[in-house]
Amino acid sequence: MGRSHECDYPAEAQRLPVCTHAEIDSSRPSEEIDRQIKERVARGLSIYRLDGNQLRALRPDVLITQDQCGVCAVPQGELEKLLATFPKPGPRLLSLSPQRLPDIWANIQTVADTLGSPESGRVLLKQLKNRVADVILLTAPLKRRPKVLCLEWLEPLMAAGNWVPELVDLAGGTPVSAEAGKHSSWLTWEEIAAQAPEVIVVMPCGFDLARTTEEMGRWRRNPGWSGLQAVRDGRVALVDGSHFFNRPGPRLVESLEILLEIFHPRLGASDHAGRFWRLAERT
Repeated sequence: MGRSHECDYPAEAQRLPVCTHAEIDSSRPSEEIDRQIKERVARGLSIYRLDGNQLRALRPDVLITQDQCGVCAVPQGELEKLLATFPKPGPRLLSLSPQRLPDIWANIQTVADTLGSPESGRVLLKQLKNRVADVILLTAPLKRRPKVLCLEWLEPLMAAGNWVPELVDLAGGTPVSAEAGKHSSWLTWEEIAAQAPEVIVVMPCGFDLARTTEEMGRWRRNPGWSGLQAVRDGRVALVDGSHFFNRPGPRLVESLEILLEIFHPRLGASDHAGRFWRLAERT
């Protein structure tokens, strides 16, 4: 019936009415976005604005949101406050808060159950888990697993946590600077250098591949960048974080296949390269 301002997949979703709006300018460089968010949070202001009139006009039966990350969606409390003003019975609110891959699989089934399509959920999960098993069969025998740093933000530096370390492990890498099931953590250049990552995957939250490439053009001039082993070896991959790594949904299986291509190109080969990820230009 409707969508958030960030919902853009599948393509037909973009034709639906927009029910939320951002109160920050997300077209700015990453350090500027970070500053805007911190300023609004310090002032007790929301990062997003709900369109209550639009929601009332749509009269949905179910509202699906998430409270896993307060920076990425309208807080559940604001939705609950709005729904309290709706005529009774109002929409059912389904709020998801996944931290790891098993949580995401469970959430998929929960959504299917809530929408009255439990069998559709089971079929989808079987398909997704079969694809994960295909990757595990390729990576389980590996004796050499590169140390991998995944960056979820560039200014300031942030490692990608939650489900990303699990994806790295399944794809045949060893995650550094992050722990599965824990929120993304801030980093310093000294900490990155001490970890000596052999592969770096740049996946800024909310950025597609073109935007990530643009951001890297400014960011890689940082003096701490050129001395890293992964940079010297040409093993820095830029990916479409917005569509594949930042969102806890079914496409994370495709994200796993992308990581397999990046870490072990002889094992994983598809048409993802160039469309959803590319190697960064050498400095």
